[in-house]
Amino acid sequence: MKMVTAIIKPFKLDDVREALSVISVSGITATEVKGFGRQKGHTELYRGAEYTVDFLPKVKLEIAIVADQVDAVIKAISSAAKSDGGKIGDGKIFVTSLEQVIRIRTGETGSVAL
Repeated sequence: MKMVTAIIKPFKLDDVREALSVISVSGITATEVKGFGRQKGHTELYRGAEYTVDFLPKVKLEIAIVADQVDAVIKAISSAAKSDGGKIGDGKIFVTSLEQVIRIRTGETGSVAL
């Protein structure tokens, strides 16, 4: 079992969700987060004063899947979250191993609990 964590631009969330539903991924957790990488924020003007916005709004997706779905999930997220031409700040995908999954309601464990 694997945990796929993706950090994407907020306006790409619906596109990514639709791409994942096409490949039958049904369980997704989305969290609004802030952060920066190479993009390093930007400057804005507010009431005549210029200030730097270091942390940019992003969406963090967490998807628990069986190991044989990893490549399809990565491909779906990558294609749906990528901006036209691929620009800095499109996001990142992390894949980690899951040791155990337990469905609280039924007590099921392992891939059955996904």
